[in-house]
Amino acid sequence: MSGFRPRDFFLADCPGRLAVELIADKWTVVVLAGLSEGPVRHGDLVELIGGISRKMLTQTLRRLEAHGLVHRRAYAEVPPRVEYELTPLGKTLIDPIHVLTEWARTNGDAVLAALDAGSSAAPRGS
Repeated sequence: MSGFRPRDFFLADCPGRLAVELIADKWTVVVLAGLSEGPVRHGDLVELIGGISRKMLTQTLRRLEAHGLVHRRAYAEVPPRVEYELTPLGKTLIDPIHVLTEWARTNGDAVLAALDAGSSAAPRGS
């Protein structure tokens, strides 16, 4: 038991808050999903994800590696080859990501409709 009460779960020094902040990043879940099928090279991951710059992908991968979710494997070849893959800890996030993906598929139209309704109901000039 961690010693945290349920209402303490998202306090600043709580591991739960760290986890939420990590996965709430714009690219984290997308990168983890991209690695869910096995090792992937950096360039292939850029193409798979789409819309992410090489620099942002590198930063995201480094952060995920530092948190123990991704493993970087460099091969001693010419030209150099580097692959990224999920660690056992990173793999534990795949099922929750799939649940969120299914939620988005099921409720995406309702969310877009609410956005459309909200934008048409918003006062002009504010």
